[in-house]
Amino acid sequence: MIRVLIADDHPVVRAGLRALLDGEDGIEVVGEAATPGAAVDLAATLSPELVLMDLQFGQDTSGADATRRIRALEAAPYVLVLTNYDSDGDILGAVEAGASGYLLKDAPPHELIAAVRAAASGQSALAPAIAGRLMARMRTPQVSLSAREIEVLRLVADGAANGEVAARLHISEATVKSHLVHVFSKLGVASRTAAVSAARSHGMLR
Repeated sequence: MIRVLIADDHPVVRAGLRALLDGEDGIEVVGEAATPGAAVDLAATLSPELVLMDLQFGQDTSGADATRRIRALEAAPYVLVLTNYDSDGDILGAVEAGASGYLLKDAPPHELIAAVRAAASGQSALAPAIAGRLMARMRTPQVSLSAREIEVLRLVADGAANGEVAARLHISEATVKSHLVHVFSKLGVASRTAAVSAARSHGMLR
């Protein structure tokens, strides 16, 4: 029996996923989490084999952050990301955090079920379009920002000053400045605005 924890901030989405998964042989939904923190807590107490994780919860903490914490647990469950977002930054952030798979919410039900079974057995479960994007990036080296640099730039794009970015990510302001220097260098720009614009044109930010 594959024990699944659903982590999504929309009750209707959780209800739909529960109805779909509970109707499948060998799959049982053991819990639901509406926040990243609750997802980590329930993953630790319910011992699911798989966490179905959204990326955006409308909070400071993202699904990628929760994924990283869940994968650090003892006897950690696998994590399958199920989201609306397919920017390179989102995909790379989730994969670097330890997600075994990445699927978009418009995937047909049979594809989702197959991905759940694959991810729960430790296999990679990437949507074909996502896998193609990652392979293309590997074959064609291009400007690449780390997951942390993308996190910093995403907050900058939201209008956060360096101090706010530091507080949100629990790092020092000097570290934020260091990340931005690296971002400017990689993107060949000299300002925060130009960096955000360049990152969007490269598909790193949505």
